[in-house]
Amino acid sequence: MQLSLSEEERAFRDEMRAFFTTKVSQDIRDTVAAGRELTRDQIVEAQQTLNAAGYAVPRWPVEYGGQDWSELQFHIWHEEMERAFVPTPLAFNTGMIGPVIAQFGTEEQKQEFLPKTANLDIWWSQGFSEPDAGSDLAGLRTTAVKDGDDWIVNGQKTWTTLGQYGDWIFTLVRTDPDAKKQAGISMLLIDMQSEGLEVRPIQLIDGGHEVNEVWFSDVRVPGANLVGELNGGWGIAKFLLGNERVGVAPSGLSKRVLVRIKQLAEDRYADDPLLRARIATLENELLALELTAMRVAANSADGKPHPASSVLKLKGSELQQAVSELVVDLAGPGALASGAGNDSALDEWQRLAGPTYLNLRKASIYGGSNEVQRQIISRGILGL
Repeated sequence: MQLSLSEEERAFRDEMRAFFTTKVSQDIRDTVAAGRELTRDQIVEAQQTLNAAGYAVPRWPVEYGGQDWSELQFHIWHEEMERAFVPTPLAFNTGMIGPVIAQFGTEEQKQEFLPKTANLDIWWSQGFSEPDAGSDLAGLRTTAVKDGDDWIVNGQKTWTTLGQYGDWIFTLVRTDPDAKKQAGISMLLIDMQSEGLEVRPIQLIDGGHEVNEVWFSDVRVPGANLVGELNGGWGIAKFLLGNERVGVAPSGLSKRVLVRIKQLAEDRYADDPLLRARIATLENELLALELTAMRVAANSADGKPHPASSVLKLKGSELQQAVSELVVDLAGPGALASGAGNDSALDEWQRLAGPTYLNLRKASIYGGSNEVQRQIISRGILGL
């Protein structure tokens, strides 16, 4: 099944394709194509290139830099970006705290933060998960106590992705310890250079440093940095996580890897019916995921994400993992050579297969574990 485009939509697609393939640095695109880790500077450069053309935050309200596009145009924008190996704009900025500030922030917060957030002049980190409050986010224990006009924050966050690059962190804190768990939570914006805030690295099983712990020891936060209503953080978190779950269904990325798999397996593809069937099954499931993502986007309104966003998170993460497993199978013993350098006789894709597979084990956990997503689906969609 292919989407049928009008003449105007084809022209829009060609415009996006030309921009992504000519305006974004070839070095950045080559890094993405190879599956290597982007540097902080590369991520910032790519987003600022998009933002200068008005393409970094198209889903934001128009008055804050968004585009008045149709849902199909949004889909084309995202599809062509991934097709061209252009890194998607930093999700913490563009898909999480940006929409939250636009929806719930004060006018002063919007003016102060939204332009810098869109242009990645501020790198945002996410302060939600804690050692005992990951999927059960309502169990968080980081506290914020009022001290005059300020808040004093104490506690710990964990699994803070790319927190080593962070300038600010949007943080869920407990502001009413006596309220029901969800009812006593608020959101604060915290400068990561604040006295008493410490970022500690966590080394992952793939050998990389992607996530961190963030510790708060009597961190003073201005009262003006409260987002939305006091003790209204749970509703804001649901709004944000709905957007995050839509964003963690990277059908375009997985489709791109499958194209690469076909190239790598060209000699085997015609003669291996099991491999052909495995690839065809993944392609069909990715198409179904892509169409579901379009339906979710089209039916999300008034700051309330469609409950099917949990389906996207669940199925998208499963397919990411399935595709990475297929790459490992094709790499064979070469997938074990994750520590080999560029002087290795193995191709780079083989050396990256193992670390990528290991790294993507997280996909079924972050954004709300897949077990939690099944509960949401059973209640919110199936009515069980």
